[in-house]
Amino acid sequence: MSGLDRLAAGDPPPIRLRGQRVALLCNHTAVTATGEHAVEVLRSDTVGAHVVRLLGPEHGVWSTHQDMEPVLDGPPVDPFFGVPVRSLYGDDLASLTADADSFADVDIVVYDIRDIGTRYYTYAATLAFLLEGAAARDLDVLVLDRTNPIGGAVEGPLLKTGFESFCGIEPGLPIRHGMTVGQLGRWYRDRRAAGFKLHVMDPIEGRDEAAVWVPPSPNMPTLEAAVVYPGMCLLEGTTLSEGRGTTQPFLLFGAPGIDPLALSRELNRRALPGVTFVPRVFRPEFQKHANRACGGAFLVVHDRDAVQAVALGVHVLDAVRRLAPDALGWRHDAYEFVEDVPAIDLLWGSEQLRQTIDAGADIGPLLSRIDDDARRFVNG
Repeated sequence: MSGLDRLAAGDPPPIRLRGQRVALLCNHTAVTATGEHAVEVLRSDTVGAHVVRLLGPEHGVWSTHQDMEPVLDGPPVDPFFGVPVRSLYGDDLASLTADADSFADVDIVVYDIRDIGTRYYTYAATLAFLLEGAAARDLDVLVLDRTNPIGGAVEGPLLKTGFESFCGIEPGLPIRHGMTVGQLGRWYRDRRAAGFKLHVMDPIEGRDEAAVWVPPSPNMPTLEAAVVYPGMCLLEGTTLSEGRGTTQPFLLFGAPGIDPLALSRELNRRALPGVTFVPRVFRPEFQKHANRACGGAFLVVHDRDAVQAVALGVHVLDAVRRLAPDALGWRHDAYEFVEDVPAIDLLWGSEQLRQTIDAGADIGPLLSRIDDDARRFVNG
């Protein structure tokens, strides 16, 4: 049961909600296992709160916008719940932080968004900024927590100082952090502001996430896509298509000039755990290589628990560099409002991956370092 499921079932929250004026930071994933939205649960006789405002993360309250698309054109009042809406993802850095109007006439802020356990998934950064804004106004924040759908395994590397961005705001966090968003909120609190008035309604684990999967963003259609995302999102920092503009993002990847048979053969030869590569030719409808035929591969995930996603992403980049070097370049346009650091460095958390690939060096030492990073994080 998620925190919202527990609240709907009548479990007492860790802070009083009845009669309180609530600002709810949410998107369409804020639903119970039976499809009841968090606004409905909070307004119910069981809980008795007053929802006075909706706050929307990247993609918007209903996840209607694409990645890095400013959410500026939504209705000022949600037409379905009749509640004012404010976006926390606009067209500049300042828009990522809740302003005074976001907290006006609010007693408590509630957060409920499905996360996928990866550092650069921006919903958790929005939570951290929300906690800072609420702390400055002496407001409590309640996280209705959910299980981490890709499990508690940790995979490095750690984010280094100087490479912070909206896809990694706090140094020391690995790409796959193994925490729920509530646990991650506590981690941020301990490092960014001890004054955070953070409360977490913990989930009760036990159900298969695939049975209740609600895609948490426009390009995260399946649980299998979320499982490989910690590594395959690295392709966002390159000229390779990560499958956006198709129905199978992060599972489907490639670019013009790649031989799909040779790429799949090479990657399958590496015997990466939990996955098999199938040769594919595809044509994205938008974003990178729109309306062009791309050679590449499709990832078949046959053992979710065995997948080592970060290493998987490194192997994909290494294989493309060796087989089709002209197809792989680095993305140089602004990425999550940062213009002076390459996107791949922001994602990796340092320049080490880019330098290793550019040098054509053996990726073994790099993978050993990220294993060391993961152990260091787990051991504190």
